[in-house]
Amino acid sequence: MLRTGIAVVATTMLLAGAAVAQQQQQPAAAPPPPDFSKVEIKTTDLGDNVYMLEGQGGNITVAVAKDGIIMVDGEFAPLHDKIKAAISNVSNQPIKYLINTHFHGDHTGGNEPFAKDGAVVVAEVNVRNRLAAGTTNGLTGVKTPPAPQDALPAKTYTGAFHIRLNGRVADLKHIANAHTDGDTYVWFKTANVLSTGDTFTNARYPNIDFANGGNIKGMIAAADTYLKLTNGKTRIVPGHGPLADKAALMEYRTMLTTARDRMAKLVKEGKSEDDVVAAKPFADLDAKWAPSELASKNFIRVVYHSLADKKDTGSSTGKGA
Repeated sequence: MLRTGIAVVATTMLLAGAAVAQQQQQPAAAPPPPDFSKVEIKTTDLGDNVYMLEGQGGNITVAVAKDGIIMVDGEFAPLHDKIKAAISNVSNQPIKYLINTHFHGDHTGGNEPFAKDGAVVVAEVNVRNRLAAGTTNGLTGVKTPPAPQDALPAKTYTGAFHIRLNGRVADLKHIANAHTDGDTYVWFKTANVLSTGDTFTNARYPNIDFANGGNIKGMIAAADTYLKLTNGKTRIVPGHGPLADKAALMEYRTMLTTARDRMAKLVKEGKSEDDVVAAKPFADLDAKWAPSELASKNFIRVVYHSLADKKDTGSSTGKGA
């Protein structure tokens, strides 16, 4: 009887342990969607008929020309009507172009409804490829299914591309292997406004999507490009966070290089991912750049994967279109 009881207990403990292990191996669930009904769109005038819109998701840039509007990023589809209403307060011109700075849903969710309004969605070619194929989050394992055909960019480019309307030019350039493998920055030269997408996030750690071509080395290269392009009067629209200037961008670059150098040392020493998370190598940076402990751990992990993963994340360039 005693043996039977011990066997039952042992079996129960074994099954419980297996269940815990299985739960630990399961990818984290996607966070619940925001309550879009409560989202308000804030508009900031950047001068020269260019505006920054903040809502839920990536920041939006709106550049008004005499015959239409160039829009950078579109947040989430449920915010389409609110975004359109905010834009109508500054111009009645039609939105002719919607530029995707990369493929993540908080920047491309508006593709389908704005395309149905008549906007031409433009992106670097890897954005279309990622949206069409579906993607997997390297940190959580959460899978995003392929986007519907109507949400895919209608116009793609490699290297560089220029959009011209009457009285307005948008210069699009690809930054290879930075936040993702399909990043675009948009330079409105005459307005002295730069839209960076998530290659620059103001006063917060960036996400580096290492599973989809992102790498901290490319993020630093992006910052270097922007520092050469801008001056003290440039208004910089980051992917997330408040409107920025060149000084904020320089501080961001310093943080990135500090993180890269510290992590490179740990990787060279043969530390594992768990080792580096436990070491908290960016603890002194967290006060400014990490809004939560999770944000701190996630940044450690993405920088680690940038430098430790054995795969080719070297930059690639294309010809202008």
